[in-house]
Amino acid sequence: MNENRKFTFSTVLVHILLIVLVVINLFPLYWMMTFSLKDNDEIFGGYLKDDAGKAILDENGEKIPVERNMIGLPRTWRWSNYPKALNTGNMGRYFLNSLIVSASAIAITLIAAFMATYAMTRLVWKGRKMMNKFFMLGLTIPIHAALVPVFMILSRMKLLDTYVALIIPYAAFSLSMGILISIGFMGDIPYDLDEAAFLDGCGVWGIFGRVIAPLMMPATATVGIYTFLQCWNELLFATIFVSKGQYMTLPVGVQQLFGQYTTDWGPIGAALAIATIPTMIVYALLSKRIQAGFIAGAVKG
Repeated sequence: MNENRKFTFSTVLVHILLIVLVVINLFPLYWMMTFSLKDNDEIFGGYLKDDAGKAILDENGEKIPVERNMIGLPRTWRWSNYPKALNTGNMGRYFLNSLIVSASAIAITLIAAFMATYAMTRLVWKGRKMMNKFFMLGLTIPIHAALVPVFMILSRMKLLDTYVALIIPYAAFSLSMGILISIGFMGDIPYDLDEAAFLDGCGVWGIFGRVIAPLMMPATATVGIYTFLQCWNELLFATIFVSKGQYMTLPVGVQQLFGQYTTDWGPIGAALAIATIPTMIVYALLSKRIQAGFIAGAVKG
């Protein structure tokens, strides 16, 4: 037998642990998807019902009892929970709001991060190292620690209950990480390109726009997905800074589905799936770029 194919006790143990970790990480996703296709009676136990919510009777005219099924596959696949979540819960509007806020915050973060990184790494001016440390200090401040001062500023500027009330704070608190990632990419761009562009007649803005910015495209995916995850899943700012339904985002919209006395858990599961699936798709498509972005600049030849 080939020695490379031999399995020792340690390798088998490592594979078992990895499988267990995969199951632990994938189970919440499985549970959410199956949960979204059930009704309250199937989740907690009750009586079998049709899609209209009416109890199904047996041959004797009696209701058919249903055992509790919280983890297993749905006995009746209730795809109607998704249209119900979109229409009754107004998830379509909240999805659009989240998209507007996230896209705007990503655009602002990318532009500000690239320009700040260019100024601190390619230009020579007094205090640039101190400014870099100032930006990196933002990584140590939790986003919700600034809740009260940010609320007061937005209130005095009369920006509450607008898209701007979420876009500006999201972009501001994503800027430090965006600069940290951009520094790794921009540090790999040869300075000879700047000198060649300068000799061709480009100024500071020309070098940035025509040389540096196009070469920073790989960093766009990394900074963009990080900012997207920060904006898409944020709840506290979205709850406090926005109270009008026309500006609410998906996390707040899902929260609105919980009733005071009764709660229809199937549509809530569908709303959670609607909010989660875009994040999974984006990360699956850009995961390699994200990993490359976080290690960029870590190894120098």
